[in-house]
Amino acid sequence: MSAEKITSSVETIEIEAEKILEEARSRANEILLKANEKTNQILSSDLPMDEIRTDCEQIIRKAREEANQNVEDSKKKASEIRAAVGKKVEKITERIVSIIIGAEVR
Repeated sequence: MSAEKITSSVETIEIEAEKILEEARSRANEILLKANEKTNQILSSDLPMDEIRTDCEQIIRKAREEANQNVEDSKKKASEIRAAVGKKVEKITERIVSIIIGAEVR
C-alpha cells in the first residue's frame, strides 16, 4: 500500500470521525431547540407558573444532559476511530519498511 493510499485512508477516517461529531452537535442543538419550544409552549399556557418553571427547568436539564451525552459519545467514537487509524498506519509502515529492507513480513 502506497503512502498516498495510507494518507488518503487516514484522511477519510478523520473526515468520518468529524462527520460523526458534527452530527452529534447537530442532534444536541435539535434537542435543545425542542426543549426551548416546549418551554415556550408551557410558559404561554394558563398553568400555575411555579409548576411550569419547575417543568421547564427539568425539560431543559434533561435536554442538556442528552445533548452532552450525545457529544461525549461522538467524541469517544471519533477518538476510537483515530486510535484505530494510528494502529493501522503503524502496521502499514512496518510492512513497508520490511519490504524495503527485504525482511520477511510477520
